[in-house]
Amino acid sequence: MRARAQATLAVLGALFLAACSGNTSVPNLSPGAAAPSGEASAFNGSPVEAASDSPMGAFGSIPDPTQGARQIIQNPSVAEIMAPGTLPEMTLGRADAPVTIIQYQSLTCPHCRAFHRDTFPEFERTYIKTGKVRFIMREFPIGKQSGQATIALRCAPPDKYFALYGKFMEQQASWVSQEVRLDPIFAVAKQVGMTRAQFDACYQNQAMIEGLKWVKDRGRTLGIIGTPNFFVAGKLVKKTLTMADIRELVDPLLTGQAAASASVAR
Repeated sequence: MRARAQATLAVLGALFLAACSGNTSVPNLSPGAAAPSGEASAFNGSPVEAASDSPMGAFGSIPDPTQGARQIIQNPSVAEIMAPGTLPEMTLGRADAPVTIIQYQSLTCPHCRAFHRDTFPEFERTYIKTGKVRFIMREFPIGKQSGQATIALRCAPPDKYFALYGKFMEQQASWVSQEVRLDPIFAVAKQVGMTRAQFDACYQNQAMIEGLKWVKDRGRTLGIIGTPNFFVAGKLVKKTLTMADIRELVDPLLTGQAAASASVAR
């Protein structure tokens, strides 16, 4: 059974590697760059993908092919990165932590799964639970099945959000597919207490769905092109972070703030 699950994950990894197409080490886009208007995604599919949308498709929205490329904010300010949408931010850690890290994730992305499995536990112990980092997770689903799972994830009670996210990551082999299949998604969602009636009602919540579309569209405007992408203290990092990366990025900021506080105290 274990070998079969590993084989399934390997196949899924190959299928959905494209869903993490922005997973490079380039820190920022070049000046004047623009996001392609035909990007295949869960919340705003390409014309080819949208042409086959059914009521169970991503969100049934077909982009206007006459519109040009989306302009990207170059070197966005903290205020621009933190601009609020209609949905609350999903966060862990102290609101006043000295460093903020934002992760953009897609539930079908194997790189997001690798970060969750290999890095996040130690990152949470070392930086989040100790009050050093405020962690924010934002949705950037790529592919219709990811979009459908994202709706269920946002529909969970806020105190179950990260628990359900972990289950989607850990159980990718059981629910990820190229076709839209809601039953396997529900099989994961019910593990945090969601009933079928609650689950089905999620897909009628147009205000939430519009809020999710805003989160993804705003991410694109900020330069997000794949998953996982991160903002670390306002710097965009397009790679799967390791603990070594996090220490390299965060520790100097913590040391600098500590030194500044000591100087003020004197």
